[in-house]
Amino acid sequence: MTCPEGLPVGDGWVAAPADRPVRFPYDGSEIGVAPVGDEDLAGRAVEHAAAVRVRVGRLTAGVRRQVLSGVAAALADAAGDLVDLLVLETGKPRVDCEVEMRRAVATWQSAADEVAHLHGETVPLDLQPSGEGLFGFWTRKPVGVVVGIAGFNYPVLLASHKIAPALAAGCPVIVKPAPATPLATLRLVHLVRERLVAAGAPAAAVQLVTGDAEVGRTLTTHPEVAAVSFTGSAAVGHHIARDAAPRKVVLELGSNAALVVAADADLDAAADAVVRGGFYASGQACISVQRVIVVAAVAEEFEKRLVERLPDVVVGDPRDPQTRVAALIDETATRRVLDWVGRARAAGARLVAGGVRDAGGRCITPTLLAEVPDGEPAWDEEIFGPVVCLRTVPDLDTAYDLVNASRYGLHAAVYTNGLRAALEAADRLEVGGVVVNEVPGYRSDIAPYGGVKDSGIGREGPRFAIEELTVTRMVVVRP
Repeated sequence: MTCPEGLPVGDGWVAAPADRPVRFPYDGSEIGVAPVGDEDLAGRAVEHAAAVRVRVGRLTAGVRRQVLSGVAAALADAAGDLVDLLVLETGKPRVDCEVEMRRAVATWQSAADEVAHLHGETVPLDLQPSGEGLFGFWTRKPVGVVVGIAGFNYPVLLASHKIAPALAAGCPVIVKPAPATPLATLRLVHLVRERLVAAGAPAAAVQLVTGDAEVGRTLTTHPEVAAVSFTGSAAVGHHIARDAAPRKVVLELGSNAALVVAADADLDAAADAVVRGGFYASGQACISVQRVIVVAAVAEEFEKRLVERLPDVVVGDPRDPQTRVAALIDETATRRVLDWVGRARAAGARLVAGGVRDAGGRCITPTLLAEVPDGEPAWDEEIFGPVVCLRTVPDLDTAYDLVNASRYGLHAAVYTNGLRAALEAADRLEVGGVVVNEVPGYRSDIAPYGGVKDSGIGREGPRFAIEELTVTRMVVVRP
């Protein structure tokens, strides 16, 4: 599957003012050349979206479902090629790219299914004397032009999280991929536009503009834009929210996900979860395990079992199906992670394993730090690399308080065989999702997903994202 040249702006593809090489993070080799947009193209894309806003909003539910289901089927057919491209573009292990494509297909199909549930309801206005004789109902209407900005780590999936709900809601959408990973998203948008045109809908319902932060600012502050959906770092998300006001924003931001191990936990299952959840996508996931908080009664045994599993984590070329940790997105990210590990050690943390580059110098070996002090970024911030931090606490009560002692709150997990402890976690943990006896990175693409505190605002997942991108309209009739 190939794309036309340029950028999909308006109903066609237009020449970009510049281009840049896209490189394989594992060895730096060039894998392609990407068009690079500018502020002028961004503004033109918004104008095209505004011009088709009414037409897109009036697409029937049947047409919207047809397009969404068609994209799901087309993505499933193209999954093999897209996995190959994602491995090269993101440097992410093949197994994680395969998961990304399966989840992307599910997202589009779920959005198609949710079109049938986009409706309102009647309101008993005569509960008040002033409403006697009146008939009332509310319905949902598309919010308008949507801008979706995606992160580099899951480019097809994150773009799907923006585009599919927007189309389901009847909104034209402009997506901006991360500068490092635009190629797979360009192919996705080409595929979507083909299905739109085949269904009699305008191609300009979905557009894509690449570029720097100024391109993003042009998109998010344009007066014709009604809503912005962003996935990325907390710092950038907060900046977007300030600039975009008073537009609606949905922010899926970073975290430092915690996993609590209770005294009654299945320690083998918990250790497996830390290895599985801490190092998938080379740690470059917002809900990968970063903080592991273990009750003292089992801390020594748990650490032993965890260390025993680390040699099984294969490090190396992401094209190898056995690889679980590969190179990070670029050398800057690698140096930052190693710097944070070094800072933690200098502050008194114990290096249990890893913390260095592999033999080829390209990857960070799976790293386990113990007792990282508060105030160190490896504990307080989102490390976004293959690093897990262990801390021992006297009891579950202290563990839950420690989970909450963070400016982030996306997902957290607890391993316990006690129903009371599980329900207490669900009640007390200040996060968007509590996961019991599974990794905090467990995410269903049909469930609400999002964070609290500095981890964001609003919810993704097709049903909930569609609601975010619609507004209620109340209708009152005196017959």
